[in-house]
Amino acid sequence: MRWTGQPQPNSEELLNKIESKIEKEKPEVQWAMNFTTGWIGVYEKKYRNRCIALGEKTGLYKGKMVSKGCTPEYLPEFIVIESNKRKL
Repeated sequence: MRWTGQPQPNSEELLNKIESKIEKEKPEVQWAMNFTTGWIGVYEKKYRNRCIALGEKTGLYKGKMVSKGCTPEYLPEFIVIESNKRKL
């Protein structure tokens, strides 16, 4: 529901858990946590800076090459690009 722009009531609780665990998880779990954090940052402006800061802290996907027309998975870039696309 998050990636369709429907914020959920547990975003703060979810972010707390992601922040405390993301760096210790397996890559596929990190990806899912990063994906969720990205969409929270896009659609829930009150958490945007927090989500960007998490991406800066972890550095996940920073510098990863992406195909033309695709959005980077690095949270600071992802959140800015996707929120600007939606004029949020």
